[in-house]
Amino acid sequence: MRRLVLAVTCAALLTPPAAAIAAPSPPGSNDPNCKPTAAHPYPVVLVHGTFENQAMWAFVSPQIKAAGYCVFSLDYGNNATGDIPTAALQLGKFVDQVLAETDASKVDLVGHSQGGMMPRYWMKFDGGVSKVEDLVGIAPSNHGTTNPLASPIGPVCLACAQQAAGSPFITKLNAGGDILPGPSYTVISTRYDEVVTPYQSQALSGPSDQVTNVVLQTRCPFDVSEHLTIPDDPVTLRWVLSALGRSGPANPALRPSCV
Repeated sequence: MRRLVLAVTCAALLTPPAAAIAAPSPPGSNDPNCKPTAAHPYPVVLVHGTFENQAMWAFVSPQIKAAGYCVFSLDYGNNATGDIPTAALQLGKFVDQVLAETDASKVDLVGHSQGGMMPRYWMKFDGGVSKVEDLVGIAPSNHGTTNPLASPIGPVCLACAQQAAGSPFITKLNAGGDILPGPSYTVISTRYDEVVTPYQSQALSGPSDQVTNVVLQTRCPFDVSEHLTIPDDPVTLRWVLSALGRSGPANPALRPSCV
């Protein structure tokens, strides 16, 4: 299974992205009539990763909607292959639209891979921090990746080169610390990640009342989720809902069902 996912990932990384075509909203998302409730006052914005689009949330979106949240999702950056600071501005514009539609004061962000890291740039450099209650990163490239394919395909995927460990972008992003005052941060990782490597680089440093770092196999040792499959893992969803459903990050003492 690991070799199969790696092969698929390598093929994707080596294939120049086609012009982005707007993907349909996943089920449960982008309802302009949805208004947050007192129990769940912050709309949830789903942020896809590199080579992905909002259709990737077809499993996650309706589950979060069913839990009582207003859910929104976007496409950005030519399937997230373009310049990441430009993508961050696109995210900011979308969040402003969501806040205007829902009359909410803040949003919760749930992102996969680049989508779990890129919001940190928007929050830090574009004034987005005051608009975020929770950031939940699923296999996020917070400190870049040592994957050897990241830099060489920069000519067709600038975001890939920017996510290489030690790149000027990653260095700028993390200068001065991983987190900002205010939002809560949850990072959900898998030991079998072969895209954002090493998987330990995904974790964020910060106080326990503001940051929770989760490795799926710590609670569910037989979970075989990898980078491409972790967003659709039911165990991942349980951690996401823990983060969204309480003050602060996900409950580090959570013992989710592993089936």
